[in-house]
Amino acid sequence: MRRVRNVPEFTPQVTFELVTLFPEMFDGLLTASLLGKAIAGGLLAVERTNPRDFGLGRHRSVDDTPYGGGPGMILRAEPMAAALDALTTARGPAHKILLTPQGRLLDQAKVRELAARPRIALVCGRYEGFDDRVGSVLCDEELSIGDYVMAGGELAAAVVIEAVARLIPGVLGCGLSAEDESFSNGRLEYPQWTRPAEFQGHTVPAVLSSGDHAVVARWRRRESFLRTVQRRPDLLLKVPPTPEEARWHSEWLSQAQIQGTNDAEASDDSVSAPQKR
Repeated sequence: MRRVRNVPEFTPQVTFELVTLFPEMFDGLLTASLLGKAIAGGLLAVERTNPRDFGLGRHRSVDDTPYGGGPGMILRAEPMAAALDALTTARGPAHKILLTPQGRLLDQAKVRELAARPRIALVCGRYEGFDDRVGSVLCDEELSIGDYVMAGGELAAAVVIEAVARLIPGVLGCGLSAEDESFSNGRLEYPQWTRPAEFQGHTVPAVLSSGDHAVVARWRRRESFLRTVQRRPDLLLKVPPTPEEARWHSEWLSQAQIQGTNDAEASDDSVSAPQKR
């Protein structure tokens, strides 16, 4: 008699429940790259529920005209409620998030918070909008990925899944990768290079080839801080500079002032130099 080999079963660390009228939009995302491998390996799971399956009447209607008049159609609360009830009955309760430009802005701190939740339901809107009770009654919170408007919440849901999945141990393959990335500690990531050492006249900083890991680590911390100062100074309000960073900032300002003075003097010399005829 042939013996059947036991295959270990894994409990996903995070399960995403997608409530969407267009579940097919996620087909490529959920099978490709590291995300697809994580799902295949059982590190996370993604389930899809279509509110149209719970639509009203013979045509399974999920929308209606807005009270008070106005353009477009509004998603009704009943099909959304039925979809959320169905996924809860089938697989258990989940933290329910409505994806909307009116929600809290997604940031890395929020991503880390979501990564600690075992089950997350992402509710995707469509059409002109949704009955306000979808967010205020049916969902636990509202979340936005930016101050702009898209046709639906599916791409926003994809962003949330991708961001959260990368924090799940084993998804990236290297546990240190997520620790050094932008926003992980309130700073942008330091610049990086690979071969060739020279490209179109631009060379890799010599310190990165020094072989001194302590010096490289300090240089990277400095570059991370200065890049944040130059590109996202608003992040410094959330995570104030350390004494070491404050010293780097002072040095950088002094160098910038000297450079500015030299540039101004060079410009003055150019203006005052006699013109050749």
